[in-house]
Amino acid sequence: MFQDLVQSEAELRALVGEPSPRARLKQLAALDNHCQAFIARAPFVLLGTADAAGRCDVSPKGDGPGFVRVLDDRHLLVPDRPGNRRLDGMRNILANPHVGLLFIVPGREDTLRVNGRAWITRDTALLAPCAVDGKAPPLGIAVEVEECFLHCARSFKRARLWQPGAWDAAGLPSMQRMMWDQIPACRAGTTFEDFERDSRTSQEVLY
Repeated sequence: MFQDLVQSEAELRALVGEPSPRARLKQLAALDNHCQAFIARAPFVLLGTADAAGRCDVSPKGDGPGFVRVLDDRHLLVPDRPGNRRLDGMRNILANPHVGLLFIVPGREDTLRVNGRAWITRDTALLAPCAVDGKAPPLGIAVEVEECFLHCARSFKRARLWQPGAWDAAGLPSMQRMMWDQIPACRAGTTFEDFERDSRTSQEVLY
């Protein structure tokens, strides 16, 4: 299906060129005060992982600003909040510890990229400060930072991500409707109305 593919970095550089000195130099080996402040204000991060065979996954993580703990300039802790129990990212970390994180602050078009190694921790002392409503998460993703750098605002500007007038969700079905259509087993012995009501009122994350 795909043709005229780029097969080497040399071909890629011939097409795109070299990064500017500033783009090269911005990469840091540890979280400085600016990076730490960015993380402290970020309520949302995307976690990229890959399994031993290289199959990738990107998982969204969100909570109150600063929910990702900065332990020091080389270490982070991402608390694991209740989810759908698929554990795609965590299973990948068990097989391949390399991770990439993209921190996002609402209203800011620049982002913070952090790459490093990760482990799954159940250290209660480490997780206790991540408690919400008095309940600490049972697990967390501990990250050792290998490189970090700020990413320019160009992609967010092109997407007009924070401009409500540019948003276009009209006509997009609800998640419940899409899953009803995608998974025949959801339709067994029930109606869409019951399925939708149960999925909205259940205390568990069903998907």
